[in-house]
Amino acid sequence: MIFIKKRLGELPASEITDHQVYLDRRQFLNKSATLATASLLPVSMVNAATELEATFINLKQSPLSTDDELTTYESVTTYNNFYEFGTDKTSPAILAEKFPDKSKPWRVTIEGECDKPGEYDYDDLIRPFTLEERIYRFRCVEGWSMVIPWVGFPLADLIKRAQPNSRAKFVEFTTLYDPKQMPGQRRSVLDWPYVEGLRIDEAMNPLTLLSVGLYGQELLGQNGAPIRLVVPWKYGFKSIKSIVKIRFVETMPNSAWMKAGPREYGFYSNVNPDVDHPRWSQNKERRIGEFLKRKTEIFNGYSEQVAHLYTGLDLTKNF
Repeated sequence: MIFIKKRLGELPASEITDHQVYLDRRQFLNKSATLATASLLPVSMVNAATELEATFINLKQSPLSTDDELTTYESVTTYNNFYEFGTDKTSPAILAEKFPDKSKPWRVTIEGECDKPGEYDYDDLIRPFTLEERIYRFRCVEGWSMVIPWVGFPLADLIKRAQPNSRAKFVEFTTLYDPKQMPGQRRSVLDWPYVEGLRIDEAMNPLTLLSVGLYGQELLGQNGAPIRLVVPWKYGFKSIKSIVKIRFVETMPNSAWMKAGPREYGFYSNVNPDVDHPRWSQNKERRIGEFLKRKTEIFNGYSEQVAHLYTGLDLTKNF
């Protein structure tokens, strides 16, 4: 079935993507030349990239990338937090193997306090943007962390297209709700669908990324396919996966984890070694692949880029 839709405003019928063309394009992307991509990747990524099938081409290294050693592709794709596919770290890689259903075009809706709302397909979403290789330190609240080479583009670029109005103070994101594809949603672990949010200035920061891939390849289901958020100075649960809706709002969104545990999970969720989780210290972390723990850095080491966003804000009260 073909749906007539808008794409950040009025979309002429001549621009509507035929469903078979959509499928053919995705297949073409999945079979692009691996060696051509590998030649543009850092040396530490070449071995992993040349063993994989789906590739992006003409990638470039972001100047925002860290020099830290990358976490292995195997670890990044098999040790995951994605409660829609199970609450342990290994279930997502098993249960999300065929996610998302490639027979269904993925659509993202933009709505709320903006001048150009609309609904559009995945390909329409990423076509206007330059994909960059962005290597970010990605840490999670449990105390473990990874260094992942994300492929994506700044969320700010999409926000500028949507043209939020003066009432837009926050950006709210929503994950797909589909218990048939996401068996974890059959359990009341969280109030589904998963919702997260950022202040508009956080969303516009150059570090805030909409990711469509990692290690030069398309995202796998367990990593948040086909499109997810990456906010590297915040704990991992802020980086919402499998996004289907982006909404500009005037008041602070009540996110899934804020609802589930308001004493443990605040709206900001900035990486802060001085704010302990009620059940454990956040002063040290263990990076996957390393035996010893390392000291957690404030804002995950990105103070220079983001500390100004919180001038005058008490980060112990606004955790």
